[in-house]
Amino acid sequence: MNKTSVVFFLVFVVVLVGAAYYLVTSIQQSAESAIGGAVAPFQQSNAALQTQVSNLMNPTPTIIPDPVTYIQEVRALARLETIQYSVEKVITAEIGQGSFGFLFGDKLLFVAHGIVIAGIDMEKIQPGDMQLVNGVLQVRLPPAEVFVATLNNEKSYVYDRSTGILTKSVQDLETLARQAAEREILMAAQEDGILLQAQRNAELFLYKFFQALGYKDVRFIQ
Repeated sequence: MNKTSVVFFLVFVVVLVGAAYYLVTSIQQSAESAIGGAVAPFQQSNAALQTQVSNLMNPTPTIIPDPVTYIQEVRALARLETIQYSVEKVITAEIGQGSFGFLFGDKLLFVAHGIVIAGIDMEKIQPGDMQLVNGVLQVRLPPAEVFVATLNNEKSYVYDRSTGILTKSVQDLETLARQAAEREILMAAQEDGILLQAQRNAELFLYKFFQALGYKDVRFIQ
């Protein structure tokens, strides 16, 4: 076989191998595409089923407010807020925690974050509560009171809850825990002296206010 025949033979072999490789690759891609097309519906169905199971196991509540709003009362206020407390309180609420608590009990641990705001109600000041005697402005303020004692719902949460095997969770238990938390937060602020501090802050603020009006000598009386 001469050199020319050898060259043509090698070229023919290379072309044949390339054609075979292209054919095999095309067949493989076609098969993978066909298999992928056949499997895709099953994968989509499986993903949809997993989503449904997840929604059943961890349901997300749907909140639908009534489009109609009733404003029951509008009242003008003249309150001077002079202090605010931020309080954290842990509340344990439980029911049926006897010997058979593991069967019929319900218990939760509620972490409450709340605020307490106090001050004086300026609307309660009467004309006779302010007198100018020998150049001295005598002022009698109403006693300080708590205006707001409420939970911060964004920060308050149920830390833990355990329910008996044969017990359905009591829906009112968290409500009772929240109500108790509000009472405890208010009590904690009162025990810490929020009303006394609110009274002092009110006197300090009004002292500066009356001085700005030109009354150099201001005294608060009981």
